[in-house]
Amino acid sequence: MNRKIIKPWGYEEIWAKTAHYVGKILFIKKGHRLSLQHHQHKEENIRLIKGKLRLTIGEELKTLQVLDLLPGDTAHIRPKLIHRMEAIEECEIVEVSTPELHDIIRHEDDYGRTKPSTPLNEPTGPFDKGKMI
Repeated sequence: MNRKIIKPWGYEEIWAKTAHYVGKILFIKKGHRLSLQHHQHKEENIRLIKGKLRLTIGEELKTLQVLDLLPGDTAHIRPKLIHRMEAIEECEIVEVSTPELHDIIRHEDDYGRTKPSTPLNEPTGPFDKGKMI
């Protein structure tokens, strides 16, 4: 059940999806970053496999912290926690999360995607907007 979804920052590959969890590999191109976002319900755990990742994270927009992660470092992103991932070097990240893939509230986005995400019309479940391969 591998699904590769092209994103403006790279791509994500969904390698596991059940009613209880989703497993992904994220590939972020050097110098690119994901939206500054939060999730109402989705909970994520990430582990950096390759590269150097800058993680911006916090309870409120005015109190965000910046952490630089190296391979082997992990982070837990609970619901409502504002966060953004930025690739200082090309990054490969394993993400395991709850299955609410469409639960994205964007605060800022380098690619003009500031509206909440909506599920694709896909029979196996909702996926974040993107081109699937």
